[in-house]
Amino acid sequence: PGLAPDALAARARAMAAALAHRGPDSHGIWTDEAAGLGFAHTRLAIVDLSPAGSQPMVSSCGRYVLIYNGESYNDAEMRAALPPHNWRGRSDTETILEGCARWGVEETARRLNAMAAFALWDAAERRLWLVRDRVGIKPVYYGQFPGLFLFGSELKALRAVPGWTPELDPAVRVAYLRWGYVPGRHAIYRGVAKLEPGSILSVRAGETPRISRYWDVRKAALAGIARPLDASEDEAAERLDALLADSVKRQLVSDVPLGAFLSGGVDSSTVVSLMRNGGVPRTFTIGFDSAEHDEAPHAEAVARHLGTDHTVMTVGEAEA
Repeated sequence: PGLAPDALAARARAMAAALAHRGPDSHGIWTDEAAGLGFAHTRLAIVDLSPAGSQPMVSSCGRYVLIYNGESYNDAEMRAALPPHNWRGRSDTETILEGCARWGVEETARRLNAMAAFALWDAAERRLWLVRDRVGIKPVYYGQFPGLFLFGSELKALRAVPGWTPELDPAVRVAYLRWGYVPGRHAIYRGVAKLEPGSILSVRAGETPRISRYWDVRKAALAGIARPLDASEDEAAERLDALLADSVKRQLVSDVPLGAFLSGGVDSSTVVSLMRNGGVPRTFTIGFDSAEHDEAPHAEAVARHLGTDHTVMTVGEAEA
């Protein structure tokens, strides 16, 4: 509170501009001037390309506002579980928003089959929620400073805020040099953190953020170990095939053309073979002009075998 409306919108706009590469199709700004809150979103449109899927999105009851990065793979099931509703469009954004309004944030997160990160503003409680998917496919960075709470999908969005000067955290820099990545909840800047996978952050003005887990990969693994699969090798292979086929089918729902990266290895070749049930897939391989690093011949062999529409691009020293 206390920031002029134009300045609040300008901050949000600057953060969105820093992430334009993540969402080139449209952008939106929403502000709650009384709360000193600004939401910014850049959209990569996949399902429902119309303005009905634009963000930030306000719930039908007017209480909640959502910005969302990702894709839900059980949108039809989520909508069917909600009470009859006059849907404005077909976007999974709207489903998540109305789910939060009906079930609450934690229950909606538990129901989601998605790679997703979202922020929800509850205007009635003046509370901000941040949610990250189960295994952390989509990133969320946040930082709390005197009179300022920042969050975004990339650190460069935080850097775009006027008046905040990022400082490298020496301890985290050492961790990066030792392991080659920034581990756990840490971020390279002092006072900034990553929301960990399967977690929900809740905060109000003047409060310290509260973080809870709605899903934990360790607990899921231990639960699986406690209940070993009672099946033959052939039965296990059939069940795995069905799970993979279901997963790939769910990710083929799109209003825009789809493709896949193909290296010729086991993982990408399996995914592309399962994509063929939806027609002739487009595949792409990045090759290298160094033969010892180039996987393009393996990928081309798989593409010929599967009959894909295949494209190879070669990267060399000039591109580097």
